[in-house]
Amino acid sequence: MNELQSIKNRFGIIGNYPALNRALEKSIQVAPTDITVLVIGESGTGKEFIPKIIHAESKRKHQPYIVVNCGAIPEGTIDSELFGHEKGAFTGATTTRKGYFEVADGGTIFLDEVGELPLQTQVRLLRVLESGEFMKVGSSQIQKTDVRIVAATNVNMMKAIQEGRFREDLYYRLNTVQIDMPPLRERKGDIHLLFRKFAIDFAEKYRMPEIYLSDDGVDYLENYSFPGNVRQLRNLVEQMTVVEQNREINSTKLSEYIPMNANLPAVVNKNHGSISNSEFNSEREIMYKILFDMRNDLNDLKSLTSELIKNRGNNEFSHQEKNLINRVFTQETASQNPNSLLFFEGNNPAQVHHPTYVSEQNPEYEDVEDIEIEEAKPETLSLQNNERELIVKALEKHRGRRNKAADELGISQRTLYRKIKQYNLEE
Repeated sequence: MNELQSIKNRFGIIGNYPALNRALEKSIQVAPTDITVLVIGESGTGKEFIPKIIHAESKRKHQPYIVVNCGAIPEGTIDSELFGHEKGAFTGATTTRKGYFEVADGGTIFLDEVGELPLQTQVRLLRVLESGEFMKVGSSQIQKTDVRIVAATNVNMMKAIQEGRFREDLYYRLNTVQIDMPPLRERKGDIHLLFRKFAIDFAEKYRMPEIYLSDDGVDYLENYSFPGNVRQLRNLVEQMTVVEQNREINSTKLSEYIPMNANLPAVVNKNHGSISNSEFNSEREIMYKILFDMRNDLNDLKSLTSELIKNRGNNEFSHQEKNLINRVFTQETASQNPNSLLFFEGNNPAQVHHPTYVSEQNPEYEDVEDIEIEEAKPETLSLQNNERELIVKALEKHRGRRNKAADELGISQRTLYRKIKQYNLEE
């Protein structure tokens, strides 16, 4: 326990959450060995502390320690950065250059965001892990290196393997020992401690009075999800230290910086026709969404049919088209009024006495000869209420942006605008 606390003090790590302590203990245990370590955790959880601890507590602590952000190096130059290149190996290679694996010989390399490595580079890295051998770009000479590798990623590695973006054999070579860094939302008891630590640091840095949390402010932060984890909390404290005049921070003030509804993950559905379980809270809402989509498809079909009638005239329809018009315009009213006339009876066109739909987008349909237009009969109150509720939810979720709301509902912006007018909604 004393050793663990000493490590926390040395590296400025705050918190007593059991999963955090376990991660630090594993780091101390594996440090004296040369075993490869893979650190797993969300962005901003502090994964970079683990390789520092491992290197500092290992026999390599007096040798180089190099950090490589694999996601920040362009694919065309990453092989040269890691393994070096010979003069003339490619355009612009005017001199021979040593790579990180040559420079860090005897020390430790931290490969951050290792899940972003290109496949070609993954093959080279696998060879280094298996035999300690590598070749510079443009060279045929094999070189040896003695480097301890610690890697980290926030990518779902198993999913990346299934999608062919990461080699399975390399994953198992890197993942000899896995250390998991817990997200901040699980470390509720550590959030206030971290806030106080950052508040003290930034008050000293900017020579300003220290900010502090009220009781409701503490509760607010502990119930927030912190998608950016410790990094997000640190940036929040720094911003409030500089901007806020009142040094007491309550829940109302915090809500201006990190609204609580920002906790909810937004699922972007690229396929408008499919329905994600996270979009709705119950099976009933899913069913209403399906009915809503079907109703809009039917309305669009009725609008097209009305335009055909206007432009072509009743006598120019084929038998198949007459049957389609009969089915579209009289399916609902026939069940309610069996005596209602269809568009066409037998081979002779009949006047329309009970059409069920007129598009608000095309008011000129009212002038079509021999067609008596009536407003659409309202559907059941329950369905209309739920349709209205879905539209309100979509608009609120996307802060009144109709294009986003229409995409989520699976309808056109024009149809959404008509529904907004129909239900007298204010965005």
